Amino acid sequence: MITLAYLLVGITLVTSCRNEGSRNDVPGFKLPEQGQTYGLGEEVKVEVDLPAESKITNVSYLVDGKPVGTKAGKDVFTIPTTGLSLGYRLISAIVDNGKEKDTVTINIVLKSSTKPAKFTYKVLNVFPHDTSSYTQGLEYHNGKFLESTGEYGTSTLRWVALESGKALQRIDIDKKYFAEGSTLVGDKILMLTWKENMGFVYDSKSLKELGTFPYQNSREGWGLTYDGQRLLKSDGTNRIWFLNGTDYKEESYIDVYDNNGQVDQLNELEYIEGKIYANIYQTDKIAVIDPKNGSIERYIDLTGILPAKDKYPNTDVLNGIAWDAIGKRLFVTGKKFSKLFQIDLVPAGSK
Repeated sequence: MITLAYLLVGITLVTSCRNEGSRNDVPGFKLPEQGQTYGLGEEVKVEVDLPAESKITNVSYLVDGKPVGTKAGKDVFTIPTTGLSLGYRLISAIVDNGKEKDTVTINIVLKSSTKPAKFTYKVLNVFPHDTSSYTQGLEYHNGKFLESTGEYGTSTLRWVALESGKALQRIDIDKKYFAEGSTLVGDKILMLTWKENMGFVYDSKSLKELGTFPYQNSREGWGLTYDGQRLLKSDGTNRIWFLNGTDYKEESYIDVYDNNGQVDQLNELEYIEGKIYANIYQTDKIAVIDPKNGSIERYIDLTGILPAKDKYPNTDVLNGIAWDAIGKRLFVTGKKFSKLFQIDLVPAGSK
């Protein structure tokens, strides 16, 4: 699947509470520069630019609309970034000269300041996997897998036996939909569609369709998981959306970055012991993400996990992460893989 990368462009805006004629003393920023990049935890020095004769009572500062402090005059103000989310952050300065106020804004970019730890894998067990399954969603519940499979005309939702890889229950999805990620919430299964701008709700026992829900601002449907309270949804960009666990409405999001910049094409998701595990589409990597700020803490390299002898002409890319929360087992597979693997994680370089 291919999605157009969205471009976030920061634009410095100037607004005034005054509706009179033009002025030549409208403030701007000396610091920081528009779109300047900082590592999470770095301090951002902010300085308002005004003509020397301008008189300022105070300047109030905000980050993404939330007040962070006030400074008398136009002295440099320092904004800490610890605790902020990664990505584009909007800094506002409200300049008060005692008679009127001007608001100026500028964007900065926060990336992760942590170099992700590198892990590889050890295969503990190998199980069969249906080579017709274009795996989009994968979860483990009560001894079996919940799997949603994609492609127009052949999309399915199924419960799958671990040992045999065979479907215990399945439904075919209407041919006009490309099924994507799925997750279990109570006695319901939620499943995304790719470009159709909506998800489906099913009864988890009968797989009977119960309803649908629309997307709001997210671009597409890719991966889906559940953290016990909220749904976490990827859309093929570097953004993960948080949806209300009851009405499925988008409430917030994080943008995912490592120490080099944003990491796009986040695909299948799994929530494991407080972290988000995400396949990076068309790679053999899984990113382990801090859900509080979007920072990638680990990369898991699964290169070579499916031996060449087990590949077929239709074998596609790695995709599918499932966690057995009771047995503490981690499973991975891929689109039309012939095998599904139980693995342990191993620090890269260790013997």
